[in-house]
Amino acid sequence: MSLARSLGRSVLAGVIGLVAGFTVCAGAEPAAVLDVAKFSAAAVGQTLPEGWKPLTFKKIPKPTRYEVVKDGGAVVVKATSEAAASGLIKEIRIDPREYRVVRWRWKVDNLLQRSDVTRKDGDDYPARLYITFEYDPDKIGLSKKLKYQAGRVIFGDIPIGALNYIWDTRTAVGSIVENAYTDFAQMIVVESGPQKVGVWIDEERNVYEDYKRAFGEEPPFISGVAIMSDTDNTKERATAFYGDIQFVRPGQ
Repeated sequence: MSLARSLGRSVLAGVIGLVAGFTVCAGAEPAAVLDVAKFSAAAVGQTLPEGWKPLTFKKIPKPTRYEVVKDGGAVVVKATSEAAASGLIKEIRIDPREYRVVRWRWKVDNLLQRSDVTRKDGDDYPARLYITFEYDPDKIGLSKKLKYQAGRVIFGDIPIGALNYIWDTRTAVGSIVENAYTDFAQMIVVESGPQKVGVWIDEERNVYEDYKRAFGEEPPFISGVAIMSDTDNTKERATAFYGDIQFVRPGQ
């Protein structure tokens, strides 16, 4: 399932609305690190880590199952998806100029054989981390503004853009691919192929630079972070694990 498709179903339908709970306040001394997901502090057996909520889709009857487990000595979130799709999301508000880097760790137990980042019917991934951005009418051009306003008529409150960091099956690492459903979302291949399957991987991406490369403009504020493992298009099975997620200031 594509981020754009999810945007069209739920993220676009208002998952990223008025931000509550996690906001970097102007005027306060900024911390060096922002812990957006402290899954390692959760209690084993929980189905919903504190501060996170389900991202489900009305037209998809079977959701991915999420649970807090212990793996490799650490407490993490486990996702099991069998011809299913849903995610976990946290609403935030972070300035990507201040906190440019996102760090996280993840592991997948298998790849999806029919996954294809260029096709709508192949837009499933065993693991993804996506970051959404809020609408700022003063910072976008007229044509994009009109397209965005048309989208709101159809879908309601939506983010102006999203970066979707994915673990793909065959696309080259580092590729940035326009989402198969909409150019409001860009797919960035962080891992690809079977070489690291079954191994915990620490990731680090410069969100600020990725947004500029993907969209050709300065990024607005970050409005949300989600994790998702989905297999509703390919009808396959995927198991993935997600560790803590942080945003950090440059040089940290």
